[in-house]
Amino acid sequence: MRKELWLFWALLVVIAVLSACGTKSQEDVTNGLHKKMEDLKGYKATAQMTLKVGNEPQSYDIDVWHNKPGNYRVHLKNAKKEQSQMILRNKSGVYVLTPALNKSYRFQSDWPQNSSQAYLYESLVKDVLKDKEAKFKSTKNHYVFKTKTRYQNNKMLPMQEITFNKNTLEPVTVKIMDADQNPVVTVKFSKMEFNAKFDKDAFETKKNMTSAQVELPVIANSEGDSEFTVKYSLADIPGVTLKEEKAVETGNGKRVFLTYDGEKSFTIVQEKAEFVPAASMETVEMQGEMVDLGFAIGAMTDHSISWSENGVDYMLASNDLTPDEMIMVAKSVQQDGTSK
Repeated sequence: MRKELWLFWALLVVIAVLSACGTKSQEDVTNGLHKKMEDLKGYKATAQMTLKVGNEPQSYDIDVWHNKPGNYRVHLKNAKKEQSQMILRNKSGVYVLTPALNKSYRFQSDWPQNSSQAYLYESLVKDVLKDKEAKFKSTKNHYVFKTKTRYQNNKMLPMQEITFNKNTLEPVTVKIMDADQNPVVTVKFSKMEFNAKFDKDAFETKKNMTSAQVELPVIANSEGDSEFTVKYSLADIPGVTLKEEKAVETGNGKRVFLTYDGEKSFTIVQEKAEFVPAASMETVEMQGEMVDLGFAIGAMTDHSISWSENGVDYMLASNDLTPDEMIMVAKSVQQDGTSK
């Protein structure tokens, strides 16, 4: 009896030791992620991003291409196929393509090195590696990290939860959270191809503009199409209200000024975007830093943010708002027909 009991306890010890040997520590996993990132020559990824702004979440399809050392192609498409933008980095610089307008915007930027990017694998790994206080847990099929973000103005979205596949170390989901730990941006990866092959001209500006336009109808800038629905800010800034809405007629239709006043004031300008004929793509040199608003890519200076969405140009200007507040207001300009 004693011998059988001894054998039973010995077996439990052996099982415990074997289980411990198969469990990877946080350091083991981060080292594995670092090696995976360093060994990669490139990848293709497909994901869906959901942005919670206002009352109704908005979803976007994302296709990502990366070929080392510095070529990137991020195609952001509205889930309803109504709009499309593409971030392109090649040997000539960093571009944001707006296919529906036949325009490309060139930035003097070190993107994507300057901040977190929830849809780029190497950016997620860097977020894990750089946060020495990152929290870690291992589940049956996944490794889960909770880390700080590296956004330029990260007070709005300070934390994120990154989930990797246990067997392949592929990204599964990313949840970017506000200061109250509520998910604001969620990225779900559906496909990941490590060490993908690319054509020689895969990252050329003109080729990508043409291919994106095939998927999306070009917006005609005729007189009959000069109207648009005014959108209002739903940003929650105490003591700030819409003071005045004014429309001015221009050669391209109407230009709308929304003036918000209170403890902090700002103005939002909206007008129909100018369409460039398909025969000649226009490249615009942009001033300021590229900023990801989730639904669109904008240009941010000390006192303004400008962006285009669904055939309409927007500009937010303020001498009172902080950079965080400007981004918050810009992201909130997503609701039709209602004002704060």
